[in-house]
Amino acid sequence: MLASASFDHTVRLWDVRRGELVRTLSRHNDPVYSVCFSPDGRYVASGCFDRSVFIWDIQTGKLLQSYVGEKRKGGIFEVSWNARGEKVAASASDGTVGLYC
Repeated sequence: MLASASFDHTVRLWDVRRGELVRTLSRHNDPVYSVCFSPDGRYVASGCFDRSVFIWDIQTGKLLQSYVGEKRKGGIFEVSWNARGEKVAASASDGTVGLYC
């Protein structure tokens, strides 16, 4: 499975072996800059220019959690899970880093 971030406000999940689109995740309101699979491969985090971080179930495509950095002045440019898959760090264009669980 491969996840791609897109300027069309979506995250796409791909079956690399078959070269096929599996699912399109579309709830962001601005370009998505970063995606990252959880260590167990069950979830994907996405970070968006609108300052949001979303956690998705890759099997169902369901949005499980959403976080918005209201105090941030910049969009999310990178997301990354911790080794246990309990938290997601998100770095923003304003130089801040948020931690979400």
